[in-house]
Amino acid sequence: MTDQTTHSASYDTSLRRSDAIWQQIEKDPSGLRMLTGDRPTGALHIGHYFGSLRNRVRLQEAGVETWLIVADYQVITDREVIGDIKGSVRELLTDYLAVGIDPARSTIFTHSAVPALNQLLLPFLSLVTQPELERNPTVKAELQAAGRSAMGGLMLTYPVHQAADILFCHGNLVPVGRDQLPHIEQTRVIARRFNERYAGGEQVFAEPDALLSEAPTILGLDGGHKMSKSLGNTVMLRMSSDETAKKIKKAKTDSEREITFDPEGRPEVANLLTIAALASGSTPEAIAAEIGDAGSGTLKVRTAEALNEHLAPIRARRAELEQDPGYLFEVLRDGNERANEIAGATLARVREVMGMVY
Repeated sequence: MTDQTTHSASYDTSLRRSDAIWQQIEKDPSGLRMLTGDRPTGALHIGHYFGSLRNRVRLQEAGVETWLIVADYQVITDREVIGDIKGSVRELLTDYLAVGIDPARSTIFTHSAVPALNQLLLPFLSLVTQPELERNPTVKAELQAAGRSAMGGLMLTYPVHQAADILFCHGNLVPVGRDQLPHIEQTRVIARRFNERYAGGEQVFAEPDALLSEAPTILGLDGGHKMSKSLGNTVMLRMSSDETAKKIKKAKTDSEREITFDPEGRPEVANLLTIAALASGSTPEAIAAEIGDAGSGTLKVRTAEALNEHLAPIRARRAELEQDPGYLFEVLRDGNERANEIAGATLARVREVMGMVY
């Protein structure tokens, strides 16, 4: 069996499990604990929003227990210059609350404030081999994206750190895209091996499931890459309506007058149609039919208008939150306190089953 066949079979299995979980959420979300988050590298953009943030709010509103990690330690996995991490954390918190994450129903915390979480790395690292970590495609991709040839120790153990993020709070649901499935599988392997090796088969850690995203990928406005702050091809959530219109106006399209939705043949046009559809609740095909032969200029105006209308309440809430940074960090302190309680209990249980309570 080739690697491609294996990966395809694994994806099909994950997709079936994901579909079953969505059905469970609709019937009864009790017992589900979602863990997800972001690296604090600055404010977020519409790729984050349509690809993940909006779905997190949907799950929160559906009654799924929600944990969001601000992965500040992961900023240093592939960067020699880390910049203003506290400022980036503040921006991330602002975006989280502005889009609808409710601190009363969701726990927001940081890596660096939860020592017991990070201490789980030691027993978890004993359960994986170097070749297993080196084969992880996400690690390879991150290394390539960072433009570095030598892999640092923190980057190599990145999947194990993510496993600790998920398992410390006994998360059993992780929203991901297809490219992140190897991380979830590595976490499942670590949970299984811990239970077998250290707990005599008792289920100390459940094997988490991936909840596959239904959102389409949003390309950058240059058309050739994913949205990325470093490439400057994004529409940030914090941008004004005028800044958004200017960004969209500069988006790459093509020379054809007739607007059609053809993701393979016309990816740049399809991307703007997708953004307009996500923002307006319509479909890309319907918007393309409405614009017809009015050209890319009309498409850009339509996209900017739909996006600005959709983001207006989020931006208004964001402006309010920016006036009270003390409240933002209060939310984080409360989340860190709860995370420390859970992490401490988990680490105590781990030490108990490993025979390390003296």
